[in-house]
Amino acid sequence: MTINKTRVNEWFVPRFGPAKFRIFVGLLFLPYTGMCVSFTIIGSMLAGEIAWDRVGAIALIYALALGVSAHVADSLGSKKAKPWGSYFSRAQLVVLMAATLAAAYAIGAYYIVYFVPLLAVIAALEGFFLFAYNFEAFGGRFHNNFWFAVSWGALPALAGYVMQANSISILALAASGAAGLVSYAEIRMSQPYKQLKQSGADPGRAKRLENGLKAVSLGTIAFALAVLAYRAIFS
Repeated sequence: MTINKTRVNEWFVPRFGPAKFRIFVGLLFLPYTGMCVSFTIIGSMLAGEIAWDRVGAIALIYALALGVSAHVADSLGSKKAKPWGSYFSRAQLVVLMAATLAAAYAIGAYYIVYFVPLLAVIAALEGFFLFAYNFEAFGGRFHNNFWFAVSWGALPALAGYVMQANSISILALAASGAAGLVSYAEIRMSQPYKQLKQSGADPGRAKRLENGLKAVSLGTIAFALAVLAYRAIFS
């Protein structure tokens, strides 16, 4: 597959560097990975007392497990044409997926054993969704927008709070629901945007959807950083 038939022309893919580098960066979907990591930070900041090492740990866990491993799994499990071409072999992608997932769960296991056993429930759910969603297991029953919003938005926000408090609160559930809604909005825009981008049809609508995706993803990241700065200064 040539580079022109991949998604390398997406707005979040760098315009510089060799093809393999650009494909790898694109594969990570950095603005959307940033959204997911931001949800963990927002959830963490809702706790009364902040353990800052745990903020970094849960952000790193999701950056590895969903940012890298889940996106690689999506490329491996795609029932359609490979969205990023064949610049990486299946063996390379499997190794990358397994290594980053193992690292994420190793970090999570440490905190589960010593500090936050309740996180084990979310870890198990996220592991299930990583494979069920991206590999379209169980007849694709979990490969839909609702479960995407749960696994990519609601659970990361809840995980951030649980990582701090080892409990669940009404506030954390509300934030989790809000994160799920934001993720749902993102995936609803992303699907027609991807189709229009690949077909070249209706460039005006494609541009509007692209601007919406930029606003949602970058706005979420900015909000998380603002909340993080507020708690760092005033807590």
